[in-house]
Amino acid sequence: MKSLLSTKYHKFMKSIYVGIDISKNTLDFCIKSSNGISFQKIDNKIRNIRKLLKTLVKMNVKVFIAMENTGYYNYNLYQVLESFDFNVYVLDPKHIKRSIGLVRGKNDKVDAKRIAFFIERNHQDFECWEPCSEAVKSLKILMGQRKSKIKQRKGIKQQMTDLRDIAFNSSTRKLIKINQKAINELDRHIKEIETLIRAEIKSEPALGAQVKRIKTVPGIGDVTAWMITIKTEGFQRLTDPRKLACFAGVVPFEQQSGTSLKTKPRVSKMADMALKSVLQMAAMRAVRMKNDLQAYYLRKVEEGKNKMSVLNAVRNKLIHIAMALIKNQTNYKNRLQLS
Repeated sequence: MKSLLSTKYHKFMKSIYVGIDISKNTLDFCIKSSNGISFQKIDNKIRNIRKLLKTLVKMNVKVFIAMENTGYYNYNLYQVLESFDFNVYVLDPKHIKRSIGLVRGKNDKVDAKRIAFFIERNHQDFECWEPCSEAVKSLKILMGQRKSKIKQRKGIKQQMTDLRDIAFNSSTRKLIKINQKAINELDRHIKEIETLIRAEIKSEPALGAQVKRIKTVPGIGDVTAWMITIKTEGFQRLTDPRKLACFAGVVPFEQQSGTSLKTKPRVSKMADMALKSVLQMAAMRAVRMKNDLQAYYLRKVEEGKNKMSVLNAVRNKLIHIAMALIKNQTNYKNRLQLS
């Protein structure tokens, strides 16, 4: 019995767990091994990252690396990790935050340590990160830029509304003209970005075919199809429609505890809001067109169901239909029987 325990202990200590806190300019590493815990801080540059990761290879142990998803700032790390055979995990920041309970204070070093300890305990519950295609990488950057431009345009439009509500003189008229020029310029930028997105999708025929396939679903247009594409890493992850629906926050969950708490099932606030938002718009378009989804919506509303609850069910069905088309390699047919 003692020898068996010592063997398991030895195998356990042959692994190291690395937590990385990522910022624009620097990366903080916490390396937890059999010798204890060590910390490294390096510049967020490909050369520096590769040099440090090579030292982990020389340790001749199984390496588990975890980081939070911080968007663009992860990209240098992603590029280097593609050439190493590590177990890599990209985590939702909310997942780690909710797992550590009540804490006081934080800094980059502490955050890296928390990530290392978290992945040591929970790595078996997560799927390993896999590098995505070049087209999907470009799509993520382009969609991020498109979102930024739309946000800028929305802000300027709000400024114009405010200007029209104040005393209308020559200065306000000039400011409105300046803002209108800025809006026109942003409109042009957004159209150019969308052209680049279509070109990237077209550059990978297989990916282009999948995007075209899910666009046959009523209500799913370009933006919704693009968003589903990048959230599923080009239909390589979250391909289970139930998991994707949970990720998008369109699955209602029961709220019950003993006899004092029992409410109607509600959707969780822990959702990818970007995906949830475009699905909402897609569902609203779908129920305005003559198709099976509209028939389902009208039937449920006539039965007395809450309109927003039924609309959420349509969002859920959009995901299930889209992923079924990807799985079966078929296009949508309006003869689908929806319950």
